[in-house]
Amino acid sequence: MKRDIFQAIADPTRRAIMVLIAINAMTPNALADHFEITRQATSKHIRILNECGLLDQEKAGREIYYKLKLEKMSEIDMWLEQFRKLWENRFNQLDGLLAEMKAEKNET
Repeated sequence: MKRDIFQAIADPTRRAIMVLIAINAMTPNALADHFEITRQATSKHIRILNECGLLDQEKAGREIYYKLKLEKMSEIDMWLEQFRKLWENRFNQLDGLLAEMKAEKNET
């Protein structure tokens, strides 16, 4: 089952897992050590991240190491870009208004 990438970032634990594995590939047990949840719960979060297409797996002996597919994060970035443009436009309008107010104050 392919999940929507936004399901991955909807949960704070998954976001924390993403931060950890963006820095360094980790095994499920190593990830679980960072949280006060069961290893089964950690595995469930890993499964969801994997179903969202956000993980790469590397097998080393009997261990599986997970790392974040940073290029997959571009979907989130593209979605956020529309809001960045909106915010920038509003800040530019505010800058213009403040400049007008300052100019009016200097005229008096």
